[in-house]
Amino acid sequence: MKGLKESAQRVQEKLLELGYSNKVLELPDSTRTAQEAADAIGCEVAQIAKSIIFRLKNSNKPLLIVASGVNRINEKQIAKQLNEKLGKADADFVREYTGFVIGGVPPLGHKENVMTFIDEALFQYNTIWAAAGHPKAVFQLTPDELVQMTKGQVVSVK
Repeated sequence: MKGLKESAQRVQEKLLELGYSNKVLELPDSTRTAQEAADAIGCEVAQIAKSIIFRLKNSNKPLLIVASGVNRINEKQIAKQLNEKLGKADADFVREYTGFVIGGVPPLGHKENVMTFIDEALFQYNTIWAAAGHPKAVFQLTPDELVQMTKGQVVSVK
């Protein structure tokens, strides 16, 4: 059995360090988009916990929103909730704060602590799937584990 790519291995090590037994899987096909991930895994798109990084305009800090693969994030609603404008995070910003590339950003194991919001829609499923540090790497978890791992706040993202 060949080892995980370095970035996926970092996620696996973080899971173990936090006391979780979830296993990072590398799939033969890309999981860069929620649809690609669902197709590769064989689950519903809504079970994909997609990690999207925004740049908070005033503080220039990252915000991670982990959303159901079918949901579009209502940026105005989130900005109102935070009382701060959301900006797009480019690839360099994402890598600087998380240590991962867009398309593979996991919900945990970032270079810095990142404020995290979790889509309440994920709680309709017993199991969900999240990116694991590489565009072909994922891991299965429960919505409750996602909250515990990230210390994220559950919100409506729509």
